[in-house]
Amino acid sequence: MGSYSDLLRTSGVARILAAQLTARFPSGMLSLAFLLHIERQTGSYGAAGLVLAATSIGQAVAGPLTSRFMGRWGMRPVLITTLVVCVTSVVAIGVLPLTVPLYMAIGLVAGLATPPVQPAVRTIYPKMVNSRQLTPLFSLDASAQEIIWVVGPVVTAFVSTQIGTVWGILLAAALMVIGGIWFISSPELGRVRIPRSKRRFGAVLARPPVMLATIVGFLLIGAAAAIEAGVVAVFGHDGAQAGIVLAIFSIGSLAGGLFLGHVPIGPWATARRMFIVFAGTALAAFVMDFWWLSATLFIAGIGIAPVLAVLFAIVSASVKFSDTAEAYGWVGTGQLIGAALGSALAGFLIDGYGAQGAFWAATGLAFVGFVVSALGRRWHPDLRGRDASPIPDTEPVPLQPS
Repeated sequence: MGSYSDLLRTSGVARILAAQLTARFPSGMLSLAFLLHIERQTGSYGAAGLVLAATSIGQAVAGPLTSRFMGRWGMRPVLITTLVVCVTSVVAIGVLPLTVPLYMAIGLVAGLATPPVQPAVRTIYPKMVNSRQLTPLFSLDASAQEIIWVVGPVVTAFVSTQIGTVWGILLAAALMVIGGIWFISSPELGRVRIPRSKRRFGAVLARPPVMLATIVGFLLIGAAAAIEAGVVAVFGHDGAQAGIVLAIFSIGSLAGGLFLGHVPIGPWATARRMFIVFAGTALAAFVMDFWWLSATLFIAGIGIAPVLAVLFAIVSASVKFSDTAEAYGWVGTGQLIGAALGSALAGFLIDGYGAQGAFWAATGLAFVGFVVSALGRRWHPDLRGRDASPIPDTEPVPLQPS
């Protein structure tokens, strides 16, 4: 843990971590906030689901596009523009009396304008730390983001049910503004400029490690989404047990990211970590009991953040600096699609076979993720003793004063 202390003492690291987590915190709030608010306005969970689907489609489409725009127009202009449009759209959903089609249209705009904070910060990281610190930084980032998914829904549920659903949405919008301004004003965004990519849009997917990271991320997050649906189906929405089990799942991920963050990344690294997720999920599928699920999902969680950290590292080490933002955008899109597919597949199996069906879906997705990782090891960079920083562009990258 001492190396994490050294990492956080590195100039700017603690600040940029905190700023980007605050800017991304609404990601853990808005789905539940929209669900509760639109159901209350329309009386239909189906209508709320359509709005969430439209928002997710917008986010999936926007990921690689807005990330690539940062190389064309600069990080700050893209982040400021998307922040203004996204916040305006989120507030409109919260305060305007709309029909379902209008809610969907504005949700789509909010998704398309989601600020590309995650690709931006992961593009900046290699310029902030030395090569020895980069992999632990990716691991710390992947672990810390669990805070978003543990605390965000709890805060949203409390505010929306105790004060009002409009206030739940407005709180998310306020945090988006505060975190966005904090992140955009960070000196590091002024010091680093992403060179304009000379490759056509989407060409970065031809890099096998980027495609591998996109597919494995899709399967990993799909499994996690199915697990979440299954836990809610077991314990229902009203009791505290579902929230406790999911919190333990996330704590396992946080612990795994911190303790495995320094393990060298070889060709089998992703497969080994995916096997932890698969093993814990497969065990969970046997018994729908609070203590059993808590223990087995803690085991499954141990692999989540370490897998994500490895995926971030192999993408970073496999592309030119000018392509990193777009590459991370595609990886993020894969994860969003995985979350939607995992939730949908789990829902169908829950309807047909009960809550256990969701864990079958999660086990299947995690197993395929393990198999893909194992088969893809030939394209998996061996980063043992190697710098995980992006490949330098042939032309110099100018630094701008902050």
